[in-house]
Amino acid sequence: MINLWQAHLSFTLIIFLLLPSFGLKRSARIVLWFALLAASFIPVDGLSLAAYLRSHIDDLAITTMVFMGWGCLRRLGFLPPAQSAKTGVLLVFATMSLVLYPATLGLSDLDPYRLGFSPRPLLIFVALLTIGLFYLRNYLAVVMLASATLAFIAGAKPSHNYWDYLVDPLLGLYCCAALLMLTVRRLYGWLNKDSRSV
Repeated sequence: MINLWQAHLSFTLIIFLLLPSFGLKRSARIVLWFALLAASFIPVDGLSLAAYLRSHIDDLAITTMVFMGWGCLRRLGFLPPAQSAKTGVLLVFATMSLVLYPATLGLSDLDPYRLGFSPRPLLIFVALLTIGLFYLRNYLAVVMLASATLAFIAGAKPSHNYWDYLVDPLLGLYCCAALLMLTVRRLYGWLNKDSRSV
């Protein structure tokens, strides 16, 4: 049952974030969000639209759901922009993805995914990382990691691997691509600044 609701919520969050704002007022954007949630239940050949999307992307990590929820709240105007917090999130989860996925694809002799089945060392590491991020006031990353850990302890997903709560390919690809774009932008800005100063 939780998976079905996660599928409908994932559908709604992804489509809402991909759609342009159309210059709508906050109230109209809230109506649009609920309309997308209702649309996720539309059946096609016996399966809802949310189930079709889930068949392509599987169940998303808890961190991804929190990150998309934060993005929706920003688009709805309930939260102010927080670029520094977002950059920290990109760094943390891009690093996690680069540690996990190349190894699972057989590009390394190490198998970090196995650690997720007996995750005591991983839980300790994430707890220390969360404390450090809290000290740095990166509250978005703190909420993401804490939510994933609490969901894992509660067994909110059918997976018994802690990694499946922490990161998924969608979040990893987004964080890596966004970091790359951010780096290119900064390099471009520095090059322009240097050329003007000459």
